[in-house]
Amino acid sequence: MRIDFTDVQNFRRLKNCRIYFSDKETVFVGPNNSGKTTAMDALIIFFKAKKFTTRDFTLSNWKHLNAICEEWLKESDVAKIDLKIDKWEEHLPTLDVWLSVKPTEIHYVSHLIPTLSWTGGSLGIRLRFEPVDVSALYKEFYSICGNARKMSAAKKKGTPGFSLWPKDMWDFLEKRLHEFFTIKTYLLDPACKTTVQKLPANSLPLDTDALKGLIKVDIINAQRGFTDVNTEGGETTGTQKNLSNQLRNYYEKHLNPELNTTEKDVEALRAMEDAKKLFEENLKESFKSAIGELEGLNYPGFGNPTISLASNINTTESLKHDSSVRYSLGDEGAELSLPEKYNGLGYQNLISMIFKLIRFRDEWMQVGKSYRPSSTASAIPEFEPLHLVLIEEPEAHLHAQVQQVFIREAYRVLRSNNNLLDDKFITQLVISTHSNHIAHEIDFTSLRYFKREQAAGQSIATSKVINLSNTFGNNDDTTKFAVRYLRTTHCDLFFADAVILVEGPAERMLVPYFIRHHTDLNNAYISILEIGGSHAHTLKPLIESLGIITLIITDLDAVNPAANNSKVQPDKGKGYKTGNDTLKKWLPVADELDKLLALDFAKKQDAGFPVRVAYQTTIKLKEGAKEIEVYPYTFEDSLVLTNKSIFEALTSGTGLLKKMINAAKETDVKKAAKEMYDAITDKGAKKAEFALDLFYFNEPNILITPAYIKEGLDWLEERLKPKKKDVKPVTQKTKK
Repeated sequence: MRIDFTDVQNFRRLKNCRIYFSDKETVFVGPNNSGKTTAMDALIIFFKAKKFTTRDFTLSNWKHLNAICEEWLKESDVAKIDLKIDKWEEHLPTLDVWLSVKPTEIHYVSHLIPTLSWTGGSLGIRLRFEPVDVSALYKEFYSICGNARKMSAAKKKGTPGFSLWPKDMWDFLEKRLHEFFTIKTYLLDPACKTTVQKLPANSLPLDTDALKGLIKVDIINAQRGFTDVNTEGGETTGTQKNLSNQLRNYYEKHLNPELNTTEKDVEALRAMEDAKKLFEENLKESFKSAIGELEGLNYPGFGNPTISLASNINTTESLKHDSSVRYSLGDEGAELSLPEKYNGLGYQNLISMIFKLIRFRDEWMQVGKSYRPSSTASAIPEFEPLHLVLIEEPEAHLHAQVQQVFIREAYRVLRSNNNLLDDKFITQLVISTHSNHIAHEIDFTSLRYFKREQAAGQSIATSKVINLSNTFGNNDDTTKFAVRYLRTTHCDLFFADAVILVEGPAERMLVPYFIRHHTDLNNAYISILEIGGSHAHTLKPLIESLGIITLIITDLDAVNPAANNSKVQPDKGKGYKTGNDTLKKWLPVADELDKLLALDFAKKQDAGFPVRVAYQTTIKLKEGAKEIEVYPYTFEDSLVLTNKSIFEALTSGTGLLKKMINAAKETDVKKAAKEMYDAITDKGAKKAEFALDLFYFNEPNILITPAYIKEGLDWLEERLKPKKKDVKPVTQKTKK
C-alpha cells in the first residue's frame, strides 16, 4: 500500500493543487513563498496535528464564507435559510488521499471498501475541516453577532468606527473555531479520481478513524531546538529536544532491562542493586550525626517513624543529565570528552535527525522491550502497511556535504529492518527543502516544484505543483544531458525567482555586475547558468515545465553558408546565417542573420511561456561626423564596442584583453570591429581570462551594459514586478 497522490484544496495558498508522491522519496522544491511549507503543514495538520486556525483557510475564501453568514443575519425566518453543507464545501480546507492498495492488502481497508465489486487498486479518502453542525453554528453566530451589531449601532453616534466582537464569521471563528469545526472523513469514487470530485448530496462521513491502522505518520519539524553553550536559560524551553533526551526516551521504550527482563539483563540489574545497597550504607553513615541531632530534639518524637535514607538508582535515571551524551576527543581511551552542548549545531542536528529516523522505524516495527511478545510464538505483530515520514528543511545548520550525506542515508535508515526487506510494508519519505544540495542528490523524478501563481483580478496568490517525474521521466538524450548538467553545476534553478542562461564564462562573471544597475533585479533571487548556445535548448522542456521566468543571453555566432558554414564577422545583406542552435531551435526559431538583426522586441519572447532571448544587436558609433553601424559577433566584442572609450583609456592588459584594448584604440570603427572579431575567434583566445583580467585592471561597475543585455534585463525586471505583490502578507487584527 502506498500514497499515489493527494489533492489539497482551500488550505492557505494551496487553493487547488495535486501532489504526486514518489514510491520512496518525494522532495518539495521551489522559490521562497511558493507553498512548500504550506503543503507540509497541510499533511501534518490533516494526518496528525488536527489543529487548525482561521488562517489555514485560503484567505480569499473568507469573502465567500462571510457572505454566506451575512445572509443569515439578513433573514429572520430560519425556515428560509439554507443550512446544508453544500454552500460551504467548496471553501473548506480539504485533503484527498489516494492510496494504491494491492488485492492482498484488502483486509487493511475492509472498513473503507467503496463498492462490493472493488477488489483493490485506487482508494480515495477525503479529509475535510468543516462545521460539526451548521444549524448549531448558525444559532450561535446569529445570536452573538446580531446582538453585537445592535449594540454597536446604538453606540456608533458617540464613537465613530466603534464595533463589538464579532464583526463577521471570520472574527467569530477566530475565538471559537474548534468549538464548531472538526475533521470529517468521506469515501471517494475511484472511477472519478482524474479530477477533484464533488461529493454526492447523500454522502455521510465515516464514523471511524479511517487512517488508523493504515498509516503511521512521523514528523521532524523545521523548528528543532538544540543545546548551544551560549544559549541563555530562557531560550531552552520545553520544546528543547537534545540528543540526551532522545536517547533516554529511546532507552525507556526499547532497551530498558526492567521491561520484559531477559537472562542477559539479570547481570546488569544485579549490579545496579549491589550499587544501590552500597550507596545506602554510605548514606546512613554520612547522615548519622545530622539525624542524631534531630533525635536529640525529640524529633520525630514518640510514636513517629524514624528517619531513614534510601536511594533510587535505576537505569533510566542514570541518563537524566545534560552530559549523558558526550563526544570523545582524541584516541580511544584518551579520556578526553565534552558534553553534547559543546559540539556544533550542525553535528547535533545531523545525529539527532538520524536517531529520530531510527526511533520512528523501531516504533513502527515494534522493536524493543516495551513491546510485549505475542502469547503465540508464531504470531507476527500487526504493523501499519504504510509508514509516512515528513521532514521539514533538514538542511538547517548542516554543511553542504553533510546535507548530501543525510539525504543519501535517510531512506536507507528507515528501511533497515528484516521485516522491510521486501515491499510488504512501505515507507514513503517526504521532504521540503530550500537546499539545492539536497535537491540534486535525489532522483530528479522525485522532485515536486511549487510555483507561485496569481490569477488575473485576484489579490491573493496561490500555488501550483509541477510533477517533475513527467519532465525527467524520459530516457532520451536531451533529458539525460539536462540531468547530468544540473547535477554537475549544482545550480539553484529550482529555488530561484528567475533564471538567466548565459553563453560563456565571461557573461557568467560580468552579468551579475550588470544586474546591480537594476535595483529590483538586485533584490530578486536569480539563478545564472552558463550553458552555451549549442546546448541551452536542451533545457527547454524543463524551463517550460517549471514555467519559470527565463532570459537567454546568447550570441549571434554568424556563419557563411557559401563557405561551408565557417565563422564570419556579422554583416547585413550577405546571406549569412547563425550557427547558434538556441536561436534556430528554441527562440526565435530563425537562422537568417538579416532577419535576426531586424527582429523587433516582441518577436524575441515566447508566446506561451515567460521566456525571452537576447542576442547581439546593431551598435552605432561615431567616427568623426559620421555614424557607423557595426555588428558584434559575441559578448566580448559587443562589450568592448559599447565601452570603447573606457577600453581606449586602459594602459595595461594581457592576452585577449590586451588585443581588445589595442583594437579599441583604432579610430576606424569598422577596422576596430574587425580586429576585435579576429581576436575573439582566434584559437588561442581565452574568454574566461579576459573577464578575470578585466576585473584585475579595472572596476567592472563603470562598464555600460551592452544594449542587447540591457534590453533583456529590463524585460526581466518588468516581469518580476508582480512577484513583489505576492510576498506582501495579508493580515487581520487579532482580537485580545
